[in-house]
Amino acid sequence: MNYVNLIGKARTEAQFIEMNDGKKVAKFSLSTKETYLDETGKLKSRDTWHTLTAWGRWVKILEQTEIKGTNLAIEGKIVSRF
Repeated sequence: MNYVNLIGKARTEAQFIEMNDGKKVAKFSLSTKETYLDETGKLKSRDTWHTLTAWGRWVKILEQTEIKGTNLAIEGKIVSRF
């Protein structure tokens, strides 16, 4: 099973790319924050940046919405590209 649930803050506005078949995709960055205790017991946090690609009906929603700075909950799958 390939399933991911991310909760974070949109760090960029969506950029729209038209594919060869005429369909559009939207790309944007999301940052998530992890809070943990280090080896001395001090509270630390770490931000991780994710590049997301939205397809289908979500592209139409993102075209009408300014998302930068917005808290988002995202469900999807992980695809690695090298």
